Amino acid sequence: MITVWGSARGAGAGSSATVLAAIDDAIHDGVDVLSLSLVVVENSFGALQAVQKGITIVYAAGNFGPAPQVVQNTAPWVITVAASKIDRSFPTAIMLGNKQHIVGQSLYYEGKNLSGSTFRLLADGGLCTADALNGTDVRGKIVLCVAFPVSPLALFPLALKNVLDGGGSGIIFAQYSMNVLDATADCKGIPCVLVDFDTANQIGNYMGDASSPVAKIEPARTVTGAEALAPTVAAFSSRGPSINYPEVIKPDIAAPGVSILSAKEDEYALGSGTSMATPHVAGIVALLKALHPNWSPAALRSAIMTTKSAGSKQHLPPIHVEPLQHFVSTFIEFCMVEASGGYINPNKAAEPGLVYEIDPSGYNKFIGCTFKKFISCNKTMLPGYHLNLPSIAIPDLRHPITVLRTVTNIGEVDAVYHAEIQSPPGVNVDVEPSVLSFNAASKVMTFQVKLSPLWRLQGGYTFGSLTWQNGQNTVRIPIAARIIIHDFFADVA
Repeated sequence: MITVWGSARGAGAGSSATVLAAIDDAIHDGVDVLSLSLVVVENSFGALQAVQKGITIVYAAGNFGPAPQVVQNTAPWVITVAASKIDRSFPTAIMLGNKQHIVGQSLYYEGKNLSGSTFRLLADGGLCTADALNGTDVRGKIVLCVAFPVSPLALFPLALKNVLDGGGSGIIFAQYSMNVLDATADCKGIPCVLVDFDTANQIGNYMGDASSPVAKIEPARTVTGAEALAPTVAAFSSRGPSINYPEVIKPDIAAPGVSILSAKEDEYALGSGTSMATPHVAGIVALLKALHPNWSPAALRSAIMTTKSAGSKQHLPPIHVEPLQHFVSTFIEFCMVEASGGYINPNKAAEPGLVYEIDPSGYNKFIGCTFKKFISCNKTMLPGYHLNLPSIAIPDLRHPITVLRTVTNIGEVDAVYHAEIQSPPGVNVDVEPSVLSFNAASKVMTFQVKLSPLWRLQGGYTFGSLTWQNGQNTVRIPIAARIIIHDFFADVA
């Protein structure tokens, strides 16, 4: 059964009070999973109460990317979801008057009463602001707009309005990719094609050479499968590390969140955002909970995080971002090491082999608080990397640090797992013991991971992984470490 509580309006904005009230209602109603596609400042203490009641909380990471350190909803007791692209694209052919073919992306299609694509004059609109178009006749023309160096998210609606008001018949909008193709759904029937700056430069060169430059825009096609490189993290998806919990890698997982067909009021529309990705994960958690009713929220998260799929069908590294700038969490380490993973895999999550369990009351030690009639908080807190999370993040690696992790065997009773280490560059990682032998009497085993800096520098994050394998199951957790010399050092120069 699905129950809905209204706690936010518009684009997921709400107050702490309304969200906490909704969580309180969910606890009272005895739900198993809470899907929260919203961003509010509530520190997830209400969510902790729910987790301690056995409810799994799935939160959106936010849409503030590609800047680092902007991930939201980062408490270690919730699942934080990033958005990724899916293997579907909408290539749109543009033919220039010199017979040059260029391909962009759009949602343009021909209506029943249209006579088909025809060549139309091209106009250079620059930024396509009111000032840029002042004195430019765009009536019946296709207008080239270039969002440089302005944010395309802010400029596109304005440029579209100005072109429509001027009587333009189409818009070619050059931008750096923000994976927001669904914004072109508001184009009032005219073709709106998104291209990159290189493509815009080619069009501009043609316009400069031709006395009467023209172009023809064909309706978009739909391409699915191996021809579309996926999954990749959406440009808008919020990146880490978390400013509130730097010892916890966030987001936890990525799921489809770009151009997702979803219900909107009394119709269906494509939507993009981590709010689209979050219900995918919540739904998978619900299925896993139905399959394994006794699994705790920590076990469910562990199963999802340690069984991430290889992703890209083209056997390329699945996440293509700049690691030191875009710390995308659980799977970003795979940009730095030759391993693959990062995309949620429900089938593998159903049989993970090992899980990293956490007693929900243990979170109180981490935040230094107890919840009774009143909240009581101590001044000392346990560093987050000592929590039994399916990840390890050391934001201040100056001297060797040893952390403990405990795994519970939920697979075959008699199983032997071997450790495979991929150390982050500049860091030596030792695991002891390196072999875990499970049987009917020994279902839970603890191991230690020692991280030692090999460099002396004030560096950025580097990434690796620790994998336990037994031939049938592969249980991988990411390792992130930042070597430091000075405390509170901001690398902003």
